[in-house]
Amino acid sequence: MALVAGVDSSTQSCKVLIVDAASGRVVREGRAGHPDGTEVDPAAWWSALQDAVAAAGGLHDVDALSVGGQQHGMVVLDAAGHVIRDALLWNDTRSATAAAALIDEVGAAEYARRTGVVPVASFTATKLRWLRDHEPENAARVAAVALPHDWLTWRLRGYGPEGESPLGPQLEQLTTDRSDASGTAYWSAGTGSYDLDLFERALGGPGREADPAGGLHNSGDPAHVVLPRVLDPHASVAVDADTPELSGCRSGIVVGPGAGDNAGAALGLGARPGDVVVSIGTSGTVFAVSADPVADAQGTVAGFADAAGAHLPLVATLNAARVLDAVARLLGVDHDGLATLALAAQPGSHGLVLHPYFEGERTPNLPDATATLCGLTLASTTRENLARAAIEGMLCGLADGLDAITGLGVPAERILLIGGAARSAAVGPVAAQVFGVPVVIPEPGEYVALGAAAQAAWALGDARPEWPVATWAEHPADSQPVIREQYAAQG
Repeated sequence: MALVAGVDSSTQSCKVLIVDAASGRVVREGRAGHPDGTEVDPAAWWSALQDAVAAAGGLHDVDALSVGGQQHGMVVLDAAGHVIRDALLWNDTRSATAAAALIDEVGAAEYARRTGVVPVASFTATKLRWLRDHEPENAARVAAVALPHDWLTWRLRGYGPEGESPLGPQLEQLTTDRSDASGTAYWSAGTGSYDLDLFERALGGPGREADPAGGLHNSGDPAHVVLPRVLDPHASVAVDADTPELSGCRSGIVVGPGAGDNAGAALGLGARPGDVVVSIGTSGTVFAVSADPVADAQGTVAGFADAAGAHLPLVATLNAARVLDAVARLLGVDHDGLATLALAAQPGSHGLVLHPYFEGERTPNLPDATATLCGLTLASTTRENLARAAIEGMLCGLADGLDAITGLGVPAERILLIGGAARSAAVGPVAAQVFGVPVVIPEPGEYVALGAAAQAAWALGDARPEWPVATWAEHPADSQPVIREQYAAQG
């Protein structure tokens, strides 16, 4: 039995799954926590990966592995392979002004045409511009720019700073994948190549894609910043030297391209064109698998690539599961109690509408907004209606995101509903009423890590694995137009 390993190095923790490559069955697993904050020393990720691998029983019997990780972010390296400063994560917003400056210089429509995205604070290009403007001494030292999963892949293959890694600082060995590259705002999912003019506009100096042709020696113009080589979905590299820090990580293990977290989840769920994944966690995301690239000049939809050779248009919202947390606290119930109350009310909550912008909102772009409760009458003001209005409002915000994606010609034939809130007894049936298409709720699982494992299995064979995904619940389409009509009318 061939075993593969999938890693999910997320914002909060590192998860490692050891998986049977033939069936997709999880054989063993381990995890370790990450420090809080929006800037983190990548050494913490490396340490957590070591702990998670050890907790998963090591890699001694693993034939291939791949790393999924938090998308975007910025890891900057000097010529000796040292991390220059703590990594800025996707949720670090200090580069919002830099994003606006880049849009002013290039134009939103031009950015969308050239890269499929319009810069926001989460994207790597904006963080590089912030570094250029606020830490010019650090910017001048940058010899390579990586994303979190790129850097971890490089380290586990045996590369890294002199004296801290078996093979030393071979920057030409940096690799990434299409999905993570597409979140930089200087790589195009449409053309499959870096836009080096946009990179230079961000950091202030020229860049080039890594070239491993020089073997174990840095090659090319040292004045150009090295950007990771972008691997095709089925491509692979290898562990090039035993890595003692990772239990059982040995030379010769096949290494897949890796993926950003959303693309990894789509791969782990087996999502295909026509599928839309709605993830309801601390924040909300709506992303669909599309055969064709998209470009939204409004910036609502990010035209990312997926991890299987297609595309992953995505909309993100700030207000998701925490909306339910807040209203449950107000009503003095737990989440089961909130669901019971909500299911006792009728669709449309008797005219009660919650616009759930408790901490501003990213989609629509309302950073200073607050939540509003509309339609209060003596008849509508009940605990049941308020509970249902909270669920309807949260889902309507996500449905607006879905409309933005389908408005670009992307089909939506079914919803795959994941995240902590998906297990609510009320969220699934109400989602089928709000979205108006069938809703499937998979069994809870570490789908990013499972997607990375699927990549690893793909790298071992000739075809993308077809692993079964267990279903927790299904809800047929039950369109109730009154819900979204009221939400739009009160907006």
